[in-house]
Amino acid sequence: MASPIHHNENGTSRRDFLKTTIVSASAVAFGFTMKKKKAPRLSFSTLGCPKWTLEQVIQTASVNGYQGVEFRGLEGELFLPKRPEFSSAVSDTVTKFAAKDIKICGLGSSAALHHADAATRAKNLDEGKQFIDLAHKLSCPYVRIFPNNLPKDQDKQQTLNLITEGLLELARHAKESNVTVLLETHGDLVYKDDLVQVMKNAEHPNVGLIWDIFNMWSVTGETPATVFPALKKYIRHTHIKDAIKNGDKFDYVFIGKGIVPLTEAIGALNSSGYQGFYSFEWEKMWHPEIAEPELAFPDYPKSMKKYFS
Repeated sequence: MASPIHHNENGTSRRDFLKTTIVSASAVAFGFTMKKKKAPRLSFSTLGCPKWTLEQVIQTASVNGYQGVEFRGLEGELFLPKRPEFSSAVSDTVTKFAAKDIKICGLGSSAALHHADAATRAKNLDEGKQFIDLAHKLSCPYVRIFPNNLPKDQDKQQTLNLITEGLLELARHAKESNVTVLLETHGDLVYKDDLVQVMKNAEHPNVGLIWDIFNMWSVTGETPATVFPALKKYIRHTHIKDAIKNGDKFDYVFIGKGIVPLTEAIGALNSSGYQGFYSFEWEKMWHPEIAEPELAFPDYPKSMKKYFS
């Protein structure tokens, strides 16, 4: 005959109490506690809303439950210091974002580090430094730089060395500002081994990586399971987008509607304890034919839920 279940004055049975106690004790013994998993931090890039005002950007982020915004231009101007919101009125911009508890989580510069020509190189490095100074004023942690297509008339190793040297120069500029310079997986610099070489040689507290999952996978075919273990120690930020194959090119679609291996990539990030932003990069600036931001930005937080269920 089964023993009766005894309840205390709070309605908890002795059996349930013992079970909870045993599980809790086991958790402590093995060095972990039962904590609720943090919700992912979502942001969007203003590349997706090239005609919007600052107020529209903030309002959309707030209404749709975003925690951050990544600025890649404003109202069509990519060089942010030209805008009053990021120069004469920068303190007002900081106040407006703080009022909505939204983080400016990244600034996307156009600084490209693959150029060998001295004048061109100096101009790009100067832009990177101006963006670092602006990020410091905004309490923004990251500035994005990139290479595009590596010069065909230049030795590849020489180009990788230039990118490495540029990263370190910008990192030294950023050292006192708590800003980290992030190399985006972009253009021809998307192969795992090349990225690992650059990141190892540019190892610095103020250097990191933006993992643009689509940019890499669509060119190299390397799966997230292959590239993530090699790159995870450098990844500070991510760009999320989805696409379908259309002949020899890709067409962007809403998250979860395409063939990009996002489940594998986001699963790897989440399992690793990644705490950075999952930033929606809807490339409306470069592809005006894709859906309007009024449709794309509200969809993203809803579509991302299934990757964290």
